[in-house]
Amino acid sequence: MSEHSANPSSTVAATGRPVAVKAVIPAAGLATRFLPATKAVPKELLPVVDRPVLQYIVEEATQAGIGDVLLITGRGKTSMVDHFDRRPDLETRLEEKGDTERLAAVRRPSELAEIYTVRQPEQLGLGHAVGYAESHVGDQPFAVLLGDEFVKPSEPLLPAMLELQARTGGVVLAFFEVNPADTKRYGIASVEPAESELTDIGEVVKVTGMVEKPQPEDAPSNLAVLGRYVLPGKIFDAIRRTKPGSGGEIQLTDAMELLRTEGTPVHAIVYRGTRYDTGMPLGYLQTVVQIAAEREDFGAEFRSWLADFVNADAAGGSGT
Repeated sequence: MSEHSANPSSTVAATGRPVAVKAVIPAAGLATRFLPATKAVPKELLPVVDRPVLQYIVEEATQAGIGDVLLITGRGKTSMVDHFDRRPDLETRLEEKGDTERLAAVRRPSELAEIYTVRQPEQLGLGHAVGYAESHVGDQPFAVLLGDEFVKPSEPLLPAMLELQARTGGVVLAFFEVNPADTKRYGIASVEPAESELTDIGEVVKVTGMVEKPQPEDAPSNLAVLGRYVLPGKIFDAIRRTKPGSGGEIQLTDAMELLRTEGTPVHAIVYRGTRYDTGMPLGYLQTVVQIAAEREDFGAEFRSWLADFVNADAAGGSGT
């Protein structure tokens, strides 16, 4: 663990452009929707069965070949860094008991990636948070993974986004389709077909604009922004030139739009895999149930219990 980065490094794509090898996870928010649980426990460490949300997100990054992760933290969130540190006392106890399965699970977080941290003293918007990564990232492209969403490991998203950014050198987003009636809950994009040479990567579109939480009748599409971005290093200069927007905060969307108007290409991949959203209590509970139901060790038993519970509730019973 470190609060200071080594010099930025990258690999190079066939285009000659660098491929992002670092990820930034903004995680300094207060998580007021989950109070009082998040008064002392960061929302990012709320468990999804037996792993915290944050570990799923770091695993998503490492699965895409990223081994350097910067956490943008805030007050009361040092336990996030602790989760990715070693626990020799606990490891020794498990080793003495011969509990090799739990020993491996305890060691795994510290083996995923190099974890670095920087403190955001005030929460003044996503753009403001991402700006704190400049000294770590430098002028290289990098990924941003929001701390309350992740995707199913067998249906990855990030590798295609990294390839798309290396080919275009611009901003790369991810979208997912929403019910038209729900556009007022999300940032919605206006798009046009992407260049033909990019379509082998996946369902790629060219972004022509974004609108924050439009009413259904005003929405340019039903494509909503998913919390994954791959950004060029020049985003930091754009953030510095971005004035406070919605809520009086420095919005990353505004900085990306500034780059787009200045000629930086903005593309997106339409993701049709499984997305888990733990940003609100209902989504968090749905995520826990989905992942628990798919577990090999107790998923079948859990699904059986869940079916009995739902059926008993429908019949007016207690479900217990």
